[in-house]
Amino acid sequence: MSDDLEPIAPAEAVEMYIEARQDDCTENTIEGQYYRLQAFLAWCDEEDITNLNELDGRDLYAYRVWRREGGYSDTELAGATLRGDLATLRAFLRFCGEVEAVPPEFFDRVPLPSVSGGADVSASTLDPDRAQAILEYLQQFEYASKRHVIVLLLWHAGCRVGALRALDVDDLDLAGDRPNATGPGIKFVHRPDEGTPLKNKRKSERWNTISEGVANVIEDYIASRRTEAEDDYGRRPLISTRYGRMSRSAIRQELYRVTRPCWYNDGCPHDRDPDECEATDDGSMSKCPSSRSPHDVRSGRLTFYRLREVDEKVVSDRMDASEEILDKHYDRRSERQKAEQRRSHLPDV
Repeated sequence: MSDDLEPIAPAEAVEMYIEARQDDCTENTIEGQYYRLQAFLAWCDEEDITNLNELDGRDLYAYRVWRREGGYSDTELAGATLRGDLATLRAFLRFCGEVEAVPPEFFDRVPLPSVSGGADVSASTLDPDRAQAILEYLQQFEYASKRHVIVLLLWHAGCRVGALRALDVDDLDLAGDRPNATGPGIKFVHRPDEGTPLKNKRKSERWNTISEGVANVIEDYIASRRTEAEDDYGRRPLISTRYGRMSRSAIRQELYRVTRPCWYNDGCPHDRDPDECEATDDGSMSKCPSSRSPHDVRSGRLTFYRLREVDEKVVSDRMDASEEILDKHYDRRSERQKAEQRRSHLPDV
C-alpha cells in the first residue's frame, strides 16, 4: 500500500463518485452506473475488503471472474454486459485515483474483455503436480497447521474460499459415523443471516466426502493446532483466528504465499533475488508471477478430475458449478491431452 493513499471504504468512495458525476451525466446514466457499482460493493463485502487502498491486480481479476459467473446477479453475464460492468469499474477507479484512494494508473489494470471468441477466459491454473508438491511440503514441515488444512481442503474438496470459510467444526463428520455415511465427510451449509452465505445459496448446500488421510489431518489440527474461538454468532469456525472466523482475504493470502516456488523449494524460476523481491513481503505475495489464486486451485482440481475422466455430473455436484461453467472456466487440459483421452474411447485409433 502506498504511503500517498488515503484510506477510504468502498461504499464511501462510490457515493463520492456518484456525487461527482451529477453535473456531467444524465439521470439514467447515473442510475446505471450506481447499479453496476452495487455489484462491486457486494463483492467487496463478500471478500472483507474495507479499504480501497488494499486492492491489487489479483483482486480485480477475482472480481471479473465473480461477476462473469453470476456474482450479484445469480446469472452468468453475457460478454457485452460484463464489458459494460467493467467499463464502469474502470471509470470509478480512475476517479478513485484522482482522490488518492488507489494509485493514479490503477484503473488501467481492469481489462475490458472481448465480447466474442472466449478471450475473457483465463488460462491461469495450479498444475496438479505443483499442488501435490505443496501438499507434500506442508505434510512434512507444517503438518496439521491452519495453512495445511486450508490448502488441503481447497484442493481435495475443490471448494470456493467462501465455502471453506463457512465451515464450522460441527459441520464435519471425520469419523464417518453419521446416518447414511460410508466414510468421512464435510457439510457446506448456507447461513446468510450469520455471515457465511454460499455462492449459489441453498443450491450450494451439500456433503463432500473426504479421504481418511484428509480427515486425520483435520482431526489432528482441531485437537492440537486450531485456535479455539467463536464467531459473532457463537459458532466454532473450522478456520479460526483469535478474533473468530478467518477472512476471505487472509485465506487468499495463504494461497498466494504457498504457491510461490521460493516458499516450498530453493529456486526462483524468475531469476529474482529473494532479498529484493517485492513478492516476499506480506500483502505483496500475489505479485509473484507464479503465485496462484483460489480460482486457480479450483481450475487445477477440475483439470485433475478431467484427466482421470471422473463423471462430469459427480464433479459438478462436488464443486458446486454447472458442467458448462466448469468446462468453460476451469478445464485447463491442453488440446493434445483432450485428443489423447478421446483416443482411448475410439475402437480404430
